[in-house]
Amino acid sequence: MLNFEYYTPTKVYFGRDSDDKIGKALKEYGYTKILLHYGSASAEKSGLLTKIRNKLKDEGLDYVELGGVEANPRIDLIRQGIEYAKKESVDFILAIGGGSVIDSAKSIGLGIANEMDPWDMIMGQIKPTKSFPIGAVLTLAAAGSEMSNSHVVTNSENYLKRSLNDDLLRPVVAFLNPEHTYTVSKYQTGCGIVDTFMHTFERYFTVEEDNDLTDRIAEGLMVAVKNAGLVAINEPDNYEARATLMWASSLSHNGLTGCGKGMLFPVHKLEHDFSGLFDVAHAAGLSVLFPAWARYIYHHDIRKFSQFANRVWAVEMDHEHPEKTALKGIEAMTQYFRNIGMPTTMQELGINPSDYEKIVDMTTDNGTKEIMSYIPLKKEDILKIYQLAEE
Repeated sequence: MLNFEYYTPTKVYFGRDSDDKIGKALKEYGYTKILLHYGSASAEKSGLLTKIRNKLKDEGLDYVELGGVEANPRIDLIRQGIEYAKKESVDFILAIGGGSVIDSAKSIGLGIANEMDPWDMIMGQIKPTKSFPIGAVLTLAAAGSEMSNSHVVTNSENYLKRSLNDDLLRPVVAFLNPEHTYTVSKYQTGCGIVDTFMHTFERYFTVEEDNDLTDRIAEGLMVAVKNAGLVAINEPDNYEARATLMWASSLSHNGLTGCGKGMLFPVHKLEHDFSGLFDVAHAAGLSVLFPAWARYIYHHDIRKFSQFANRVWAVEMDHEHPEKTALKGIEAMTQYFRNIGMPTTMQELGINPSDYEKIVDMTTDNGTKEIMSYIPLKKEDILKIYQLAEE
């Protein structure tokens, strides 16, 4: 087990009544003027936005609003949010939505606190020195941004989608009510399941061998998500299934399942240019690329891939031929993605072989950069992964 630091400062209010505590909690923290940040009209139609406004009013808290966050949040709205928040002298940002809204709020806070353009900080990987307080009212169990140190932003001018991670980006507080996910569509529920899986997968498949405790925590989370995911897809208002998925999305990305491990997140790095260029759902790109990456790389860690197959997907262990167990596990995972309605091929994403060169050139800076994985993935390796994703 490697040395590690584990920091999770976010206070979580979880359950059916968590919304009722929003106003009192923010008042206790000492905030006085809140920027309510959200995406589409669904926050208004559902009545959630009205409820939050009323809870703030009940405590004498002032607020202003900024909606319009899109999937794969855009830097232009973030820049607008920075200027608006400064003009209105807000002292807290409350994101109401899923990962895109929370990431947008994080980036607005990043710009306010550090007096720099967030995109410049992302591209230069400039670490922040100050934080601006944000919170989240979660409506989609997926990205885990409500407890994570990461955020991802898209620049519409050049179609780049890039990330910056730092503990100063972790939310102060998160309100998690699983009932808000009852109306999430089957497709978006599937995306959330995949996203939670991927945040765990990318921490699970690392080169370290001696970390059985962290591996078993990750495996337990994956099995719980696998089981609850099938229930939620078929019974969208099943509270226990939705609660499992919501809490798992937070735990999958708050650092717990990566303690004592070296994390590289290669498949996330491969996918970012898919959603940046083609505006596909991040999880849809991952459900296509991860099985292909696994088939390309599994022979570099047959022990872990066969363990994954056995412990998570209940594939019987073939001790004489563990590589067969590993491949069966990858196929079981791929079939699960199909069962919950997620794409597993490039064709389903609408990406053609003629697009491959452009994508890989963006990912590798025209072949000058490698993506670190079990082996460094060069341009030719990534193209082979794309080809495996055609099957």
